[in-house]
Amino acid sequence: MCAAAVYKTKTIPFPQGISKPNQTMDIRLNFIEQGQGQPLILLHGNGESCDYFEHQIPYFSSDYRVIAIDTRGHGKSPRGEKPFTIKQFAEDLHDFMDEKGIEKAILLGFSDGGNIALTFALKYPERVEKLILNGANLFPSGVKPLYQWPIEVGYRIAKLFSKKSEQANRNAEMLGLMVNEPHIEPSELSRLTMPVMVVAGTKDMIKESHTRLIYKSLPNAQLNIIEGDHFVANKNADVFNKVVAAFLRK
Repeated sequence: MCAAAVYKTKTIPFPQGISKPNQTMDIRLNFIEQGQGQPLILLHGNGESCDYFEHQIPYFSSDYRVIAIDTRGHGKSPRGEKPFTIKQFAEDLHDFMDEKGIEKAILLGFSDGGNIALTFALKYPERVEKLILNGANLFPSGVKPLYQWPIEVGYRIAKLFSKKSEQANRNAEMLGLMVNEPHIEPSELSRLTMPVMVVAGTKDMIKESHTRLIYKSLPNAQLNIIEGDHFVANKNADVFNKVVAAFLRK
């Protein structure tokens, strides 16, 4: 979940790559890769790109093989023909890891990226070393009404014009991710035994009670509430990076 219009990042000057086509993917994902060591994959939020992690890529690449991916239909990655859903994005991540020869990785997901990481971990837990969920939600009602209502109104308007306008159709798909997804039962989280860190801002668009529900439903988790809004990884990067680094060192 992420209101893309609320925040925009700069284009960061890191070398970017394109994944190779394979038998299961209909597109080639754009990505940034820096550093060596244990793979740390960064997954951005709705309507964004890997540029969101401008403060995390240089910080963590001194110790990890950092890979920041543009999700299908985001940034420089094409939309393709497959479904535009969180589940499909998780399958794209699986195929991307296979193509890159990554058996197991640390996943750090922000907003919709956190939902992708969580969906991936539930289906492929053996591929996840550790999990960082920043501003994730299990279902749409986990978002504060102040933020969710405008998203739903925008979605309905975009749907009305989606058959006449390609841009409206794209907006409807993007907003639809936040209106119609995800749908994860809290009880499902008990299956995740890897270490998980749940992170949110003190003024996050995700309800604090919902963030705490995610934390309490995980058997091996820690919770960090950081000063700031939904975009703490970018706006309060020093604190965010330090708490993530401390979690990864355990």
